[in-house]
Amino acid sequence: MQSGNQPQDSEPMRVPQGPVTRALLRWLMREARIAAVEAPSPRFRLVDLEGDALKGVAWMAGAKIQVSMGSGLSARTYTPMSWDADNGRTRLLAFAHGDGPGSRWASGLREGGRCQFLGPRRSLDLSGLQSPVVLFGDETSFGLAAALLAGPRAPGATHIFEVSDVMESRLVLERIGLGEATLIERGTDDAHLAIVEAKLSGLAESGASFILTGKASSIQRASRAVKAAGVSSSRLKTKAYWAPGKTGLD
Repeated sequence: MQSGNQPQDSEPMRVPQGPVTRALLRWLMREARIAAVEAPSPRFRLVDLEGDALKGVAWMAGAKIQVSMGSGLSARTYTPMSWDADNGRTRLLAFAHGDGPGSRWASGLREGGRCQFLGPRRSLDLSGLQSPVVLFGDETSFGLAAALLAGPRAPGATHIFEVSDVMESRLVLERIGLGEATLIERGTDDAHLAIVEAKLSGLAESGASFILTGKASSIQRASRAVKAAGVSSSRLKTKAYWAPGKTGLD
């Protein structure tokens, strides 16, 4: 059993892909070739997808895609780090944790393989946020943070992540250009969140906008802290990517 202190990847009901399901997937989903796979650490995979179906696509940082796990209509959600609509190419960062379908998909990726996905679709609307920006999240938020690097809010942005393995996370973040991020190791009974709350409350005085992502209960505590520090709703965006024992939040 996985601890509630790390992202979950619960196993849904597995449904064989019959003719009707395969036809539905072809109709609804885009198909891509796995152009490259890199393992910056044991549990993370940088994945480049390419194909004609990725060309001419409207994408913005914070959008999501839902990748088929190859079993019925089961899918997992990822936040693309970048999207080249001219050449038909996108990049994802997959976190292989636990023994669920998402972890098996990420661990089994091979260059030259194929995958199907829905999207991109809006997931987190970042319009209206003013700089500087503070992004709080966890391992599931690394892709979003990387996507924001090329945007207008990148200069002066602050990144704070709660993580299970500081050394591994630092290695991955340095690889994707986020080596200056602040990492806070998860503690028993979420004791580490007191540190998170203090850091976010201090940053609230700078007039920053806040993006809170990742674990639902961590977002709730972080949101209460910044609101108590005077942050208005117009300076705050939240998106829960997971909660212990639950799937399909996003």
